[in-house]
Amino acid sequence: MPLRFPVRTTASAVLAAALLASCAEAPPPVLATPPAAPPITLSSRVVEMASAYKSYVDRTTAIAPTFSDAESVRQSLQTGVAYEPSQMAKGAIAYAAVVALQDRAFVEGVRVYAKDPVQRRQIAHEIMKDPAYAIGIEGSASAAGLVIAAIGGEARRLYDGGKAVKQSAYEIQKQPWSKAEVAGRDARLAHAKSLGSAAMHGDVEQTARLQQASMGTPVLDLTPTPASPPYTPTVVRGLAVAALAALGEAGDANLEQVMGLVAEPNTNSCMSMARLNLYQCLAVARPNYEDVFCLGQHAMMDTGRCMIRATGLPEPHEPRFVPSADSAAKGYNVKKPPAKKTRRKS
Repeated sequence: MPLRFPVRTTASAVLAAALLASCAEAPPPVLATPPAAPPITLSSRVVEMASAYKSYVDRTTAIAPTFSDAESVRQSLQTGVAYEPSQMAKGAIAYAAVVALQDRAFVEGVRVYAKDPVQRRQIAHEIMKDPAYAIGIEGSASAAGLVIAAIGGEARRLYDGGKAVKQSAYEIQKQPWSKAEVAGRDARLAHAKSLGSAAMHGDVEQTARLQQASMGTPVLDLTPTPASPPYTPTVVRGLAVAALAALGEAGDANLEQVMGLVAEPNTNSCMSMARLNLYQCLAVARPNYEDVFCLGQHAMMDTGRCMIRATGLPEPHEPRFVPSADSAAKGYNVKKPPAKKTRRKS
């Protein structure tokens, strides 16, 4: 007969068995990882606006004050008049945002708020409510300096280029072709107005380059120069759009809110006045050299002045031109200012 040994069950043994069973059946708890910050994102529409602005400035700044015939004047005039005022003003702010995203200190100052979804949306809401909120973010002074130097520097080159073109309007009067009447004057004015109301587009290479820059990749050759506030609306709004992009809140899904930030009425008004003066100039211009004057003064100098003003840099001052015996001897066809009328005492 087999021997039977009594089975002794203790409380500790039961507890140990239960623990072993639970460890075998349930996996270890998973520790929650903090959410990753969204990537730096700027809507492709905003990048295209920046590209259209930059492409116009590059093409117009490249106009050389060396005209050899009426056709060279016509081609340069077509280049200079091809901008729509509202789109230019918006494009300047869009370009300012791309430039600000090249400033690593500013981008890093914004990105510290991007990881927490609640904090990210709160900061984005404050910026959309008041664009100047972006000025309080660390690194804003250096980003503002980049914007002012980039846009202001190009605007000054446009202004100086226009000044040289305007001067050439006097110098080419020695050439017989410059005194001939512009061919198809009415059609030329109508075409200028058509170009001035058409949508602007940037070239493909420029757009691709700015798209890369909008993601924070340092591809623009810019020199950091910190600038202290106060800043103009163009600079402030450029920083605000850049801050939203660094938060990941300026993509195509947020385009409607972003477009509200790129509207700036003061620069738009300045550009519109420059266009009006250009059209009035072309309406009365007859010889080819007068078209050169309209191009230099109103398409280039006036437009450049608007952008210089938009960045807050000192506006250039040109002394009033007073005809002299020397200018008359050189053959410059310059009208003297009308004499002031004086009231006779009764």
